[in-house]
Amino acid sequence: MDVSWTLWVLTILGLSALIAVDFFIGRKPHDVTTKEAGIWTVVWIALAVLFGLGLLLFGESQASGEFFAGFITEKSLSVDNLFVFVLIMAKFSVPSHLQQRVLLIGVLIALVLRAVFIAAGAAVIANFSWVFYIFGAFLIYTAWKLIQEARADEEEEFEENRLLKTIERRFGVADRYHGTKLFIRNNGKRVLTPLMVVMLAIGTTDVLFALDSIPAIFGLTQDPYIVFTANAFALMGLRQLYFLIGGLLKKLVHLSYGLSVILGFIGVKLVLHALHESGVHVPEISIPVSLGVICGVLVITTITSLMANKKQARTESVEDADETAGKGAGTDA
Repeated sequence: MDVSWTLWVLTILGLSALIAVDFFIGRKPHDVTTKEAGIWTVVWIALAVLFGLGLLLFGESQASGEFFAGFITEKSLSVDNLFVFVLIMAKFSVPSHLQQRVLLIGVLIALVLRAVFIAAGAAVIANFSWVFYIFGAFLIYTAWKLIQEARADEEEEFEENRLLKTIERRFGVADRYHGTKLFIRNNGKRVLTPLMVVMLAIGTTDVLFALDSIPAIFGLTQDPYIVFTANAFALMGLRQLYFLIGGLLKKLVHLSYGLSVILGFIGVKLVLHALHESGVHVPEISIPVSLGVICGVLVITTITSLMANKKQARTESVEDADETAGKGAGTDA
């Protein structure tokens, strides 16, 4: 897709305007209701759909397909990010009315850092086509690792990264939250508030997720414009999604398996593309097939997760009934 600098500028300005509206509406700290989160989740998804349809309307059918495949992939991978966001919120004991502000700024930081990753990835791909082998192998390895972690079923704990620890040592951190303030004066010294630390934690931790999500979307499209816009739309609706499905995340017990299949599939797609670029006659996976596989895996993962939860609920119900009956029999005796 041939994208002019004018279109790039207009797109960035448009996204910035949407972010400004989102910030203006949610500028006052408050507890986000399920209704509010649901409405805004639908709004962000609708905007992404309109953008994809706009590409199709202007004759960019391939770009439209690539955008939808990239957006759905990034959105599904971002849901996995929410697990870590929940851990971060719990570790720093973020008050509920401040969580929406934390996520807004944290996601903005993540978006800027991802833009850097995308620019670097596009530059590398443009000059070194063999990097697709590395991307493909990395995604296949990540898929295998994700399955191993899911099978281990261990309780995760958030650990601050080295950059975050360095910032805390350099500037110091206040002992409590001070509303929406990011810095305060403590004994004449300017220090960070816990709110600022949490925002940095959300933003910088997303870099780790970008290590697999950016190669994944480059496996679906090599167009930097599509990669950036798909990431932007996926990330900008993440805050509302956090409040909408935050309590349901633990019920998506098979999500990791689904994401591992998607990453492994895209990894294979990248390797096939790399072989094709090297002159080896191998079949390449088309965007419609990729889109179908990604959507199919997510649907199956959701259904099996719900079935597993219902089975678990029935098992616990039977165990509770048996335990109650046992106690009753003991009392009668």
